[in-house]
Amino acid sequence: MENEEIKKEEAVEEATKEEKKAKKKEECLKQQCSLLEAEIAKLKEESANWKNKYYEAYADLDNTRKALQKDHENMLKYRAQGFVENMLQPLDSFDMALRNEPKDEVLKNYLKGFKMIYSQFQKVLADESVTEVDPKVGEPFDATKMHAIQTIKGEQDDLVASVYVKGYYLKDRLIRPAMVVVTKKEIEEEKSEEEKKD
Repeated sequence: MENEEIKKEEAVEEATKEEKKAKKKEECLKQQCSLLEAEIAKLKEESANWKNKYYEAYADLDNTRKALQKDHENMLKYRAQGFVENMLQPLDSFDMALRNEPKDEVLKNYLKGFKMIYSQFQKVLADESVTEVDPKVGEPFDATKMHAIQTIKGEQDDLVASVYVKGYYLKDRLIRPAMVVVTKKEIEEEKSEEEKKD
């Protein structure tokens, strides 16, 4: 019987040892699982970070592409701007020369030829979508397309008194504003009249 009890005790000890081993193994597996879960969380965070950086870089690249495309379109749209700016001085000279009517018949014939050349220049500029800003005397002054180079006394404020040179648009861009003389009401007369009354 003692043998049986010893065997039972050994079996219980063996079972206890097996149980301890199983618990130890389970704890070890739990530790490994928690380590792996922490590693997975870290990798997910890194993945999200890299994914975010990818989207930022993609958005930056897309914005850069759009900006370059817009710049390219503007470059094509306004490609003639430098040429037109260089042509303004000769056009102004033509315009000033054509305003004066010569009395000599020979000069009148030359003037006809110059008018034809001038109209050809204007046609070429119109083909490139260049339009004139040619304010008329008495029109209200518009600072968006005119530049006042002088003011003179007048009955009303901010009216065009005379046009020095025309302005020009290339498509929707103002290349040069019209240079004009603007009227201003005389304020000093009003002040002196008020002072006399006092």
